[in-house]
Amino acid sequence: MPLQKLQFRPGVNREGTTLANEGGYYDCDKVRFRSGFPEKIGGWAALSYNTFQGVCRSLWNWVTLNQANLLGVGTNLKFYIESGGAYYDITPLRLSTTNTTTFAATNGSTTITVTDTTASGLQVGDFVTFSGAVSLGGVITAAVLNSEFQIQSILSGTQYTVTSSVAANASDVGNGGANTDAAYQISVGPPINTVGTGWGVSPWGGFIPGSTSSTLNGAINNSATTIVVVSTSAFTASGAIWINGEYITYSGKTATDFTGCTRGADGTTAASQSNGAVVSQATAFPGWGEAYNSSSIPVELRLWSQSNFGEDLLFSPRGGALYLWQPGLSATPAFGTRGTAVTGTDVPAVINEIMVSDTSRIVIAFGCNDYGSYGTTALDPLLIRWSAQESYTDWTPAAANQAGSYRLSHGSTIIGALQTRQEIVVWTDAAIYSMQYLGPPFVYGFTLLADNISIVSPNAMATAAGVVYWMGVDKFYMYSGRVETLPCSVRTFVFQDINRGQFSQFFAGTNEGYSEIWWFYCSANSDVVDRYVIFNYLDRVWYYGTLGRTAWLDSPLRDFPQAATDNNIIVFHEAAVDNGETNPPSAISCYVQSSDFDIGDGHNYGFVWRIIPDITFDGSDTTGATSDKPVVNFTVRPRQNPGSNYGIADQPTVTSAQSYAGQTTYNVQQFTEIVYSRVRGRQMAFKVESNTIGTQWQLGVPRIDVRPDGRN
Repeated sequence: MPLQKLQFRPGVNREGTTLANEGGYYDCDKVRFRSGFPEKIGGWAALSYNTFQGVCRSLWNWVTLNQANLLGVGTNLKFYIESGGAYYDITPLRLSTTNTTTFAATNGSTTITVTDTTASGLQVGDFVTFSGAVSLGGVITAAVLNSEFQIQSILSGTQYTVTSSVAANASDVGNGGANTDAAYQISVGPPINTVGTGWGVSPWGGFIPGSTSSTLNGAINNSATTIVVVSTSAFTASGAIWINGEYITYSGKTATDFTGCTRGADGTTAASQSNGAVVSQATAFPGWGEAYNSSSIPVELRLWSQSNFGEDLLFSPRGGALYLWQPGLSATPAFGTRGTAVTGTDVPAVINEIMVSDTSRIVIAFGCNDYGSYGTTALDPLLIRWSAQESYTDWTPAAANQAGSYRLSHGSTIIGALQTRQEIVVWTDAAIYSMQYLGPPFVYGFTLLADNISIVSPNAMATAAGVVYWMGVDKFYMYSGRVETLPCSVRTFVFQDINRGQFSQFFAGTNEGYSEIWWFYCSANSDVVDRYVIFNYLDRVWYYGTLGRTAWLDSPLRDFPQAATDNNIIVFHEAAVDNGETNPPSAISCYVQSSDFDIGDGHNYGFVWRIIPDITFDGSDTTGATSDKPVVNFTVRPRQNPGSNYGIADQPTVTSAQSYAGQTTYNVQQFTEIVYSRVRGRQMAFKVESNTIGTQWQLGVPRIDVRPDGRN
């Protein structure tokens, strides 16, 4: 038989069987298609190995008038400005107290009990910074206290605990003095979606983080029926408490004691507990192994929206207030300053998403509270309001300005908005609208583009080449003047393997250099983003893979697309060959596999005894690798019939004959000319893969030499 070319259609197709897609590709990971041929995707390099706190959900890049290239980084815990690889905390404050904070420590414990008589709205996980405190008398010095802490438990409305960097000793009997100030940052948000009803709301056994808590004032054994704590003031007169997995009921209390205790209730085990252990109210919570039902449990993870008003940054947590950060007039941005709440006339108090329109610099709030005599702090999820022109502080409609509002009618909540060519596209949970600037007196006009559509999250849309793309709950869409379903050759593969409870984590981004739209999502068995799917809008093909990312930004102000990783760093994609999340970089494992193809007409067995490779290693950089010659593996996978398993495969190695250490391209490619194999089957699949440092490749048109081998 003549040599058989292995030339397949670009893109991956999972909408049929592997044999029905003969002549195409069926599976891949970390591979893209360029000019019709598969190649390993570009690697990523760390912007720096400095880390931020929390899970990043938002990136925003801009350049100040003094040419400072800044990146806004919004996480579930903080909001940062990145500059030069360093992260500067600009998280706004919600409350500052003066001379009302004292401390109490217990010998041998790192738990510090804080009493702030004017504090309010305390939540577990929130950050507080103390200043003006003096030493407690021992190792808990002023330097230890005058720093930032995260609240560990709530003892009452004005009392909580934090964790010290050192354990107290017997001399730490002071209270920190009378001049301690406390600065409380805006409350943190959850890192993932938490379902408000049923299993998974709370840890097993009924304890809900953030409940009323105290700490043990002395160790107890497993039979003690009186339990002494720092304070019982916020607990019910009788009920139940929770200590490190033990559920305990009590019949009475004093100022510091729980009395009439029954240990190991509801199937838990009575155990000895150490001094300083957290004691939490469990009376209003379910017992051992029960589901919890409460509308007070947060449902959505923390998301941010942000936009520039000139060189100033406006930003807002979803469902929160509007904040402003100004870089200052000096050449070095004012990194020591925090964001401040925007005040003015009828400024929205709660906002789901903000945007600054290019038209007259009007600030727009999508989903917010109403204004004027109708104004409340209740969020109307379908209300759109906009400020006066050239102002972020004046939101009161008047004859002399363009401030106004409009309430959408289709759907129950605005999911998101995206500014694109001559319009702003707005999605609700049931429809899509076009919002266009008309000028006074109406300012903005709204047109319903399509009804009965869906979108998975506020960040699931992207625009490229004048077309808007987004991910729905069961398919992909595009808008190029009209709304259409986007044909997808991997639709079944993607939508049968997604975690629908984590839709808010899903997000989209562009990779303009390769004409790609990326969607990142959680697979069915994952609570964090672990997969991606790509649409190449130039070649109109799809491919996918596995990768953990939490935010993405393709900014023309920086050389490469930026992404936030699940280990809390920022990386530049396409900037390297390898995985730069690790230090030193590690190899990226990638592969692409074809659908099955028949040998001849499929009625005879074929014996593949040699392969003629065709591949380029351009772009490889093996500097520092074990070998200076990049390597890939070719695999031929045989089987007898479509319903049978793949048989014994052969995996010959193809190696570059040239060194790619310090040189990434060659005019004439040289690599292994022939590899030999022993594979027998009626139909086969071809696979190319690599997992070595410094290897970059693009597949050409390899050929196989097949001998007839009978019919059985």
